[in-house]
Amino acid sequence: MSDSTQQTEGTTASAGASRHLDIVIERPWRAVYEFASDPRNLPRWAAGLAGGEVKRDVTQWSMSSPMGRVLVSFVPENEYGVMDHTVTLPSGESVMNPLRVLGLDERRCEVVFTLRRGAMSDSEFAEDAAAVAEDLVTLKEICEQG
Repeated sequence: MSDSTQQTEGTTASAGASRHLDIVIERPWRAVYEFASDPRNLPRWAAGLAGGEVKRDVTQWSMSSPMGRVLVSFVPENEYGVMDHTVTLPSGESVMNPLRVLGLDERRCEVVFTLRRGAMSDSEFAEDAAAVAEDLVTLKEICEQG
């Protein structure tokens, strides 16, 4: 086993602790940013957060999800397309989700989500990556329709 890979209880921890998932959207980056960074739109494109009403709770957003009630906090609006957000799960665990919209040209952009492994097993990490990839396809479909 190499120094960069360590096995613990069926979980492989390696230098690949993060995975970048991306999609190109045929819309200007600002339009995609404005839609995707609005927490009220999350249930429309992020299946893991779909499920119900989105409410403003002082500095965060509260919403129903398949996991139960979650809290979501986004970084402030910015000119760089950064939409990093923290999701606080019903268990109290907080997960930081790096998310960016990068302009490719005046008509197209790339959305990049960094999935971080944390304590996930290989199979959980693969399932989570597949779910995020599906969410990005949904975001693309919605943004390209409007």
